[in-house]
Amino acid sequence: MAEPNFANRTLYHGDNLDFLRGMNSGTVHLIATDPPFNKSKDFPATPDSLAAGAKFDDRWSWQDDLHDDWLIAIQRDYPEVLSVINNAKLVYGYDMAAFLCFMGVRLLEMRRVLRDDGSIYLHIDHSAQAYVKFLMDAVFGRLNFRSQIAWRRNESGAKGSQHKANVWGNNVEYLLFYTKGNKATFDPRIIPDMAEDDLKRKFPKVDENGERYNTKLTAWCQPSMGPRPNLCYPFHGITPPYPSGWRLSPERMEEEYRKGNIVIRDGKLERRSYAREYLGVSPGNLWTEAELLLAAQSKERTGYPTQKPLSLYERIISASSKPGDIVLDPFCGCATTPIAAERLGRQWVGMDLWDQAHQMVLKRLAEEKLAVPDDVITQNPHLLTFGSVIYATTPPVRTDGGETAAEHLATPINQEAPRLPAPRTQHGRLLDDTGAFCQGCGRDYSFDPRVLEVDHRQPKADGGTDAYENLTLLCPPCNKEKRDRLTLTGLQEFNRRNGYLKAGNEGNIKHGRAGGQGGGRRPRRRR
Repeated sequence: MAEPNFANRTLYHGDNLDFLRGMNSGTVHLIATDPPFNKSKDFPATPDSLAAGAKFDDRWSWQDDLHDDWLIAIQRDYPEVLSVINNAKLVYGYDMAAFLCFMGVRLLEMRRVLRDDGSIYLHIDHSAQAYVKFLMDAVFGRLNFRSQIAWRRNESGAKGSQHKANVWGNNVEYLLFYTKGNKATFDPRIIPDMAEDDLKRKFPKVDENGERYNTKLTAWCQPSMGPRPNLCYPFHGITPPYPSGWRLSPERMEEEYRKGNIVIRDGKLERRSYAREYLGVSPGNLWTEAELLLAAQSKERTGYPTQKPLSLYERIISASSKPGDIVLDPFCGCATTPIAAERLGRQWVGMDLWDQAHQMVLKRLAEEKLAVPDDVITQNPHLLTFGSVIYATTPPVRTDGGETAAEHLATPINQEAPRLPAPRTQHGRLLDDTGAFCQGCGRDYSFDPRVLEVDHRQPKADGGTDAYENLTLLCPPCNKEKRDRLTLTGLQEFNRRNGYLKAGNEGNIKHGRAGGQGGGRRPRRRR
């Protein structure tokens, strides 16, 4: 793992993509974030509130909001992500595709900065949940999907109306939980399930940190663990024999020692079973508890338009990180994730475009009695000063030897990576599949199939790839007309309107193949 090239309690102000690209790889333990939802509406803050003036529009346009470098970065190295974007374009429309491109290029950077034992929780609602789930499968891998958590955002359902409802009221948002691999921190047992008297009876001893434990519980060293031999080697200066129930391998012995479950005391080894290993039940993936709601009159409320409750993000951080771990929120808004992380003893980094994000972090830290202004004298050594929160507008500089985004895009594509065959080499396969017919006008070229040219159903300039499913055969006049302006179906419609696609030739077109659906003339992109 690389060393972090950023400081704890840093708030970056600006486009989070620049900051993510500047972070060293493998440095973050947990990402908990609440990005835009593609809701096609504006979100103003509550007037006369801490967040007065905060507003953003959650609308997306392929022509106006898409940056060329986002699409280039995805086209170049991530065909699975590009496929998700292209399919969303066909199924939903260009606005969803633009939103997924915005999210995709950032999720790829989030995956890079996560440690191998890291996790990510992405907050989303029904507007784009299905498409973002598909996108995260492409970025993090389907097998690294852990859970989709449904969070009830308020106690009542949708607001009442004098008109008859024609849909179910929407009262749920989702948390998509992925890990980078199989070693992520995770302990969902966060709801106590033992009365205080029972706790003291079952775990009568208290260690130097105030945690309850018992030395007689032996759940992790019973004979059911297998035929491991009894310990017969010195361990940290303590020589055998050891109690007969100890059936631990040297590696497991060392692991339990590091965890604090084996302690050297008065020249002997003591086994400890901590209450924390036994207590608590998992809430599952349906979170409806009242404690996770943000009440209308809650003191937490800042007036920020999409604020989430601290208790919700504290649950996430508690389950998927340890004290001292680094928590990142690239869309930190009114600072819910940083405040929750600070309260739980984690390190944190936040990023946001909002001009008042830094002031909001400081105000909320002060309200939570976690920090005081620099000129306030306090005897509490645990209180932060406002100066402890670093405000930055320039990205960190990578020190892990990784390329910057500009260097990477300027570097030739790795030839060792599996590449798609060149389109022209698919001529024979396409002939077998479609026959010797132009797929733009349907004319028969069986007299000389060499006349037919290989082209893309979805233009490469509009996100099409060299995948076989995106290739077709066209006669020279159709290929010249299509260029990079039209999709294949757009070309067919053009020919139909102008009489070039004869009724008798319609049957020569293979309408069922995947790449020829959707779009007509491709939209103009911002340069």
